Amino acid sequence: MKTDILAFGAHPDDVEMGCGGTIAKSTASGKTVGIIDLTRGELGTNGTPELRDKEANSASKIIGAKFRINLGFQDGFIFNNKENQIEIIKVIRQFRPDIILSPTQIDRHSDHGKASDLIYEAAFLSGLSKLETKHDDKVQQPWRPRVNLNYQQWNDFKPDVLIDISEFIEVKKEAILAFQSQVLKDSNSKSTKINSENFIESIKYRAKNYGRLIDKEYAEAFQSRKNIAVNNIFDLL
Repeated sequence: MKTDILAFGAHPDDVEMGCGGTIAKSTASGKTVGIIDLTRGELGTNGTPELRDKEANSASKIIGAKFRINLGFQDGFIFNNKENQIEIIKVIRQFRPDIILSPTQIDRHSDHGKASDLIYEAAFLSGLSKLETKHDDKVQQPWRPRVNLNYQQWNDFKPDVLIDISEFIEVKKEAILAFQSQVLKDSNSKSTKINSENFIESIKYRAKNYGRLIDKEYAEAFQSRKNIAVNNIFDLL
């Protein structure tokens, strides 16, 4: 399956929180987007892996993702090693995305930065013709995505790209709220940074601040580790 965008998250809900608006906008325009969760978030303070699986499926439908796959890496212990790189390469070669959206490189949760490095290096290795991988017992062809952008998570950063999501901010918020076990607090849940009232409010005010920078109402922020090229200066308009 040829996919336009493959969005990676270290945990279920990372993608929705970081780039849910961009995904919703892309799928609304007819683009094909898939989501790859590296772990099931089994070390999360609240909820269970089984519940988070159900929440992730609901969130995927809200933002229009074509598919969602969980690689089952160990939560809290994502390592940038050969074994994990090969698993990422297999997924990239299977779906052949033009664009990868991946976690931020520096963040309060160590899994985010480790996942960022893992995905970035695997995306490069995926283009090497002498590196053989198989899917369903068939040898896969090399594939290297053209663009790999890191979406913002907890930490603020200086963006390289800002995407206008003004028409999709409510869709993003709805997708995040689908992860009720994580972002909504009740009498049975413990307090965390992401189930506070301030966090729910931050979904909009952080996006509103980035929107302000590009004269739009709401935007999502991304960083790129390499220069971004355009064919024509008017592509910037």
